[in-house]
Amino acid sequence: MHIVKLMRPQQWLKNLFVFLPLFFDRTLFEADYFVPVMATFVAFCLLSSAVYCLNDIRDVEADRLHPRKRLRPIASGQVSVRTAYFVMCMCAMAGEGILMAVHQPVWWLGLLYLLLNVAYSWRLKRIALVDTFIVAVGFVIRVFAGGFAANLYVSHWIVMMTFLLALFLALAKRRDDVVIYAETGVAMREHIVKYNVSFLDMALTVISSIIVICYVMYTVSPDVMTRIGSDYLYTTAVLVLLGLLRYMQIAVVERRSGSPTAVLLHDRFVQICVALWVAWYGVLLYF
Repeated sequence: MHIVKLMRPQQWLKNLFVFLPLFFDRTLFEADYFVPVMATFVAFCLLSSAVYCLNDIRDVEADRLHPRKRLRPIASGQVSVRTAYFVMCMCAMAGEGILMAVHQPVWWLGLLYLLLNVAYSWRLKRIALVDTFIVAVGFVIRVFAGGFAANLYVSHWIVMMTFLLALFLALAKRRDDVVIYAETGVAMREHIVKYNVSFLDMALTVISSIIVICYVMYTVSPDVMTRIGSDYLYTTAVLVLLGLLRYMQIAVVERRSGSPTAVLLHDRFVQICVALWVAWYGVLLYF
């Protein structure tokens, strides 16, 4: 049970980004496309678990000072560092093995994801701003992996929106760390002093504004409207704006943006926004 907790299966939701190329290409329900992307999803779940193992090993001392992270298996002493290294290696090898069976270019993307996160864990996470950009790039890699697995074109719109949304969530997560530091004096990250609430609030405002503008430009793009066959795609922007404002409310007012996955799993307002957007966009796209 502790091993499963170490692998953080609740975080596997992030790997659903591999399905975006299928969703936007109207091939989500075609087996020839879905099967290899489903295998890629499983592989990235294993790869991300390997990364979480490494992060927990590297951050064990800092995690013991965190009000929530101190309950993680390694920080709480439920799983030894040696066992965590073993689980990490098994997950990494299994994930790369699956990707090799799917398609060789996807294997290279999986390797890039691993190497990027190793660099992140060992050094890059200690550089303010660079840390959030690395997180965002990790989501873009997932999108490309899904596209390559199904031999589908990955549009620049998907890449931009994925990067911006992931960057927004990463900055909101840093804000939570800053709040904890201000209230307890405990730095959850070595570089947290390079951030403050005012800066992150401005950054979140800027990024959210760019996301909305980008999304609206996408929905009214002539080539996109022609490909989808609908002039009403812009109406889905209402849900994007509503979802972003709700998340900013969670971050700024309620001060609980430390885990985007937890927000998605427990905040009913965000869940409704996401579900309505998928349903609304899906109707326009598939029907």
